[in-house]
Amino acid sequence: MEQEQNELEKSAAQAGAEEAQETQPAGELPTPEQIREVIRAKVRDPELMMNIVDLGLIYDIKVTPERTAEITMTLTSPGCPAGPQIITETQRAIHMAFPELDEVNIHLVWTPFWNPDMMSQEAKDELGIF
Repeated sequence: MEQEQNELEKSAAQAGAEEAQETQPAGELPTPEQIREVIRAKVRDPELMMNIVDLGLIYDIKVTPERTAEITMTLTSPGCPAGPQIITETQRAIHMAFPELDEVNIHLVWTPFWNPDMMSQEAKDELGIF
């Protein structure tokens, strides 16, 4: 069962990478918005089962001429047990979608401290936050 799930995840990641490459001319670096969309499609908080972009965990994305993506993000709390998994999945999703990037650096910050107001309206609606 776990092997089947891993195969499904690999297929989904490959499809996302192929889609990103189709919209990306060879040799060009992705835009921050393209990276944001990959994160939105591929990285979920495993406890809430919601993407981390709509949860408001991604604060900033920069792409440098040195072929590096710099992601500034937070977690819902400093003790978030899913933190390492979310960070690893974010790096993996970006590397898979944009192999032309040499590095994906995650900068974990606590200021501003995350709160539910940072969520998209869609995420608030889905979680029943008014």
